[in-house]
Amino acid sequence: MTTDQHADESAPVGARAQGDLVSSAAGTTIERVEVLVTNPTRNFVTLRITTSDGVTGLGDATVNGRELAVVSYLRDHVAHLLEGRDPWRIEDTWQYLYRGAYWRRGPITMSAIAAVDMALCDIKGKVTGQPVYQLLGGATRAGLLAYGHASGAEIPQIFESVHEHLEEGYRAVRVQTAVPGLGQVYGVAAAGASGAGRYDYEPARRGLRPTEEQWDTRAYMRHLPTVFEAVRAEFGPELPLLHDGHHRMTPNQAGQLGRSLEPYDLFWLEDCTPAENQEGLRRVRALTSQPLAIGEIFNSIWDYQTLITEQLIDYVRSAVTHTGGITHLKKIMDFASLYQIRSGFHGPTDISPVGQAAALHLGLAIHNFGIQEYMRHSDETLSVFRTSYTFTDGLLHPGDTPGLGVEYDDEAGAAFEYSPAYLPVNRLTDGTMHDW
Repeated sequence: MTTDQHADESAPVGARAQGDLVSSAAGTTIERVEVLVTNPTRNFVTLRITTSDGVTGLGDATVNGRELAVVSYLRDHVAHLLEGRDPWRIEDTWQYLYRGAYWRRGPITMSAIAAVDMALCDIKGKVTGQPVYQLLGGATRAGLLAYGHASGAEIPQIFESVHEHLEEGYRAVRVQTAVPGLGQVYGVAAAGASGAGRYDYEPARRGLRPTEEQWDTRAYMRHLPTVFEAVRAEFGPELPLLHDGHHRMTPNQAGQLGRSLEPYDLFWLEDCTPAENQEGLRRVRALTSQPLAIGEIFNSIWDYQTLITEQLIDYVRSAVTHTGGITHLKKIMDFASLYQIRSGFHGPTDISPVGQAAALHLGLAIHNFGIQEYMRHSDETLSVFRTSYTFTDGLLHPGDTPGLGVEYDDEAGAAFEYSPAYLPVNRLTDGTMHDW
């Protein structure tokens, strides 16, 4: 699916004149805006902006399970606003789209703005002949420590999955486990997935309705410490281990779990409680010294205000794709740096390679980088998105190709049509809807 928006020649003279004011002094303007949808094992929404000089920039606008909402937002409400604007005025364009809409924040709005922001950064990098991280102040490290996703239904399968990741070069591993008595749960690869504990479009399932999973928090809290005791005993004290609670506990439960995991020295406990209740993290902090990572469902600096100023978290988990792009997430990280809070940017395979590249450029440039989530995209995905970033000896690097370093193959993308796919929903054992 490709959608083009071109300037409306019948627009009022005043409107055209106002657009002229934001055109480049050198005459370069945004000439074409396309929204590209492809589904190489999962759905991705890509914004492509082309300047009057023929330079193109890419941005990721994928919101898993709500992709077409962002397509409409960009196609019907943003594209025509961009044509004729100066592509170099990235901050001004960001403010124009954020403040000008009046209806601010939210994942759809902020993902659309993020896509524009990434595309304009990509263009500026290509025009100047520099990778984007150089435009952000240059590299502050040799590479970005990455963590992979290990999982298993039982402890021997978890061991196998961790070993596989270590063999692939990972130096840090997230560990997810099944819970006895429950069926498929978040973070554990479905039976039949290729590789030990590896998956790509899992857990998003194709179809017109989401699948339902079952959950029991008490059973999970009893089981998880036994898993980390076994993993730590098997792999020793040096390997950084992470875990994602996926918003399923109350603040009191999260604090109890964090305390029970302290002997196993986790790198972090992620999304231990629904993060919309920022004050709830005060209770978690009172109960445990466990490092906390929060924010993959956040999309603005306002979501973090209390968490950062009161130092209730240790890592920012937002994705460039869902948080207003490089421009806005850098501001969040600059704010977080005042409180010794580091980055842990969201990087699953429902972030496209464009969004992943943007995260790598930002992570390489900021001083308070912490760790980068990294799941390898499928071969089909990488046939559509041609990347230049690398993963060597456990470290990611965005590469030195001008711009973001990702190119979109139109022919390959057109071969994969959009297909509805939804993340699961979650119910307690008595049938009550619960956080997934």
